[in-house]
Amino acid sequence: MPRSPILSASRIRTAALHIIDRDGLDGLSMRKLASELGVQAASLYGHVSTKDDLLHEVAAGILEQVDVSGFDGGDWRHGLRSCARSYRAALAAHPNIVPFLAYGPAHREASLRRLDVVHGGLVASGWSRREATMIAAALMYLVFGAALSSFSSGFSEDQTFYRDRYPNLDKAHLLPAVARELDHDSFELALDALVTGLGARAHD
Repeated sequence: MPRSPILSASRIRTAALHIIDRDGLDGLSMRKLASELGVQAASLYGHVSTKDDLLHEVAAGILEQVDVSGFDGGDWRHGLRSCARSYRAALAAHPNIVPFLAYGPAHREASLRRLDVVHGGLVASGWSRREATMIAAALMYLVFGAALSSFSSGFSEDQTFYRDRYPNLDKAHLLPAVARELDHDSFELALDALVTGLGARAHD
């Protein structure tokens, strides 16, 4: 039997994501990752060169869950909706890595492949290249905005905090209890407004 655990790229990514989920982005270090895997830090460098490279690989694994197949049938509305929903779900499962992903596609293959499908699907539906870029950007603003924070859970559960000072927010203390449902419905409202608004000026 080997004296130390056998490493693989997949095992390293899984352990790194576990640390990020548990301790946040700043909590990930090559030394901590090595300890989690039961190896020496030097052993990791045969699989990944730097922490930044590792983060890109972890991000790529998350992005593989983003579904852009909705553009295959030529229905850009369905494509945008399915892409946005699957993207939000992927990010919601690992919120601590969202700030890293929010910097844009950079040179991540998984990001660029999906963006290429979205852009191509929009242009094929009659949108100009500039419009397609703007629509993709707007979709990312919506998805990452939803993933970075919870509007509903940010309120205090103390009714007295709002009742006398903010009469129109007298029920705001109830929001944290229904945050998950309300955040979902708010995202769907914004997504529908985006797609419907674009539909009003569509070329098809």
